[in-house]
Order: sequence, then structure tokens, then C-alpha cells
Amino acid sequence: MDISELADRIAKGDRRALARAITLVESSRADHRDQAAALLERLRTGGREALRIGLSGTPGVGKSTFIEGFGGMLTGDGLRVAVLAVDPSSARSGGSILGDKTRMERLSRDPNAFIRPSPSQTHLGGVARRSREAVALCEAAGFDVVLIETVGVGQSETVVAEMSDLFLLLLAPAGGDELQGVKRGIMEIADLIVINKADGDLKSAATRTCSDYSGALRLLRKRPQDPEGFPKALMVSALEETGFRKLWDEMQALTEWRRANGHWTARRAAQARYWFEEEVRQGLLAQLRTDDARAALQSLGGQVAEGRLTPSVAAAQLLAQIGGGQA
Repeated sequence: MDISELADRIAKGDRRALARAITLVESSRADHRDQAAALLERLRTGGREALRIGLSGTPGVGKSTFIEGFGGMLTGDGLRVAVLAVDPSSARSGGSILGDKTRMERLSRDPNAFIRPSPSQTHLGGVARRSREAVALCEAAGFDVVLIETVGVGQSETVVAEMSDLFLLLLAPAGGDELQGVKRGIMEIADLIVINKADGDLKSAATRTCSDYSGALRLLRKRPQDPEGFPKALMVSALEETGFRKLWDEMQALTEWRRANGHWTARRAAQARYWFEEEVRQGLLAQLRTDDARAALQSLGGQVAEGRLTPSVAAAQLLAQIGGGQA
């Protein structure tokens, strides 16, 4: 593979080249990892920057319907939109359905949109391990907005916030537990809480839910990266495609404030450091997959199971053997 040619095609907005590059960065083969690193380094100096929007919510809340309608509004405004949809992988077979493009049929045909489903594999946090690199590739290809749709997540699965500029949490009306609004975890890091399905018989319930969350958000400690009034709760209907314009206006206002007050640059710098440390952690874990490490792991594991070693002592011995230091 000619990395220079691939990089040039991506910089020109070639969608096939972008798809091929994402496949490359998602590969776990050692030679592909080297090529992916070279490609990302070559594209790093392009200077292009997209608005990265993380989107999370429980299964069935309407994330795909929301993205199709919201993304269609953005492309109608002349913006280029990339969607990175992460699909949960089976713990048994390792397979994923990857059916997001089927659910976003209209948006998938839009020439100004690009949709890429990826399997979560064994990575926790609601995203795929290489989603961050896929975001960088979409930026290099000239997309204005990158939407990162996570799997249905819980309170602790918040990795998407470490690769996005804005984090939206989609909720359904009458969810049954408005105390979620004061819980720590995923609620605490949301920039905007979006109550979907505010239509038909659920509209009044959505209004009450939005009011409840607005009150709950006022109980949270104000974050330094937020202007007055944020985070806030809003209502939309992905089915009727209402509320999108107000949501987009609020997102732009928050983005502009963070840029003007230095929080945008500081956040991206902190995210870069986070992912550097994550790569180091993953590299250390990869050392455990060598044949020597596996043999030592099996031997020491047997001694722990038999009660001859404590887990902490055995772990320290294993780390010393593979040159990773001591616990």
C-alpha cells in the first residue's frame, strides 16, 4: 500500500480512500499498525479541524433516527457530515451486526455524508478502540462535523467524551428515574441532555422529563468549561425532525464560547495526553500476549489458584519477568 498516495486521496476527500484508511487503522496486524501510524502522522499536519460530537443513550432511545434527521439538517446547510457508528460485538462469537447504514437509509445516500459502522470488539467504554483514529481521518478528509454514535451505554462507559468536543446524551421521555440527573458518571459529563420522542402521546411526558432534568442539572456543580446555563436539557423529535435547529444553535453557542475562552484548545490537549497514556497501557497489555508471558501467566495463575501465592505477589513476579517493572 502506498501511504503517500492514500494520504493524498484522503486529503482530497476521496470517500473510498477514507473507508480503506479506516479499515487499515482498525486492523490489529503489526504491519498494518505501522502503516496506520505513518498515515496518521502524514495527515496530522493538514490543519483541518471538525466539530466532534459524541452521542450516547440507551438502546431504543432513537440514536440512529436522531442522527439521520440531524445529519440531514446539517448537510442541508452545506456541511459535510461523517458518522462513526459503533456496534456492540457478541461476547460469544465476536461478531457484530453493523446495521447502522440500513437504519440511516436516507443519510447514507446523501453525497455530503459518510457513514462507517465499526465493531466495539472487546473494548469497553461504548466505542471501538480505534474510533479516535477514525475521527482524525474524517477530519483530514475535510468533514465539518463528525458524529460518534456509541453502543447503548451505562454510567461508567464514558470514553466517547475523551474524543469529542461536545457530548450529547439522548434520553427517552418517562424513563422512570429522573434521579439519574444527579448521578455521577455519564450524566455528569454530558454537555447537552436531549429528550427524544417529544411527539404524539409522549410529548407531554417529554416536557415533564425535560423540566425534571433541567432542575436536576442545576444541582450539579458548575464546570469551568461551561458558560452560564450549561449543561442544559432540550427536547427534540427525531421522528418529526423538530427541535434540531434549536439544538444546533445551542451547540454552536457552547462551541464558540469554549473557543473564545481557551477551553477548546485545552480540552483537545488533555484528550491527546489521555490517548497517549491509553496507548502505553495497551502496549503493556500486549506484552502479556507473548508466548513467554502466557506460559508465566499460566504457571503463576496455577500457584495462585492452589493458594501458594497471593494475587498481588504473583502479579509482581509476572511484571518483573516481562520487564514491565513491579506493581
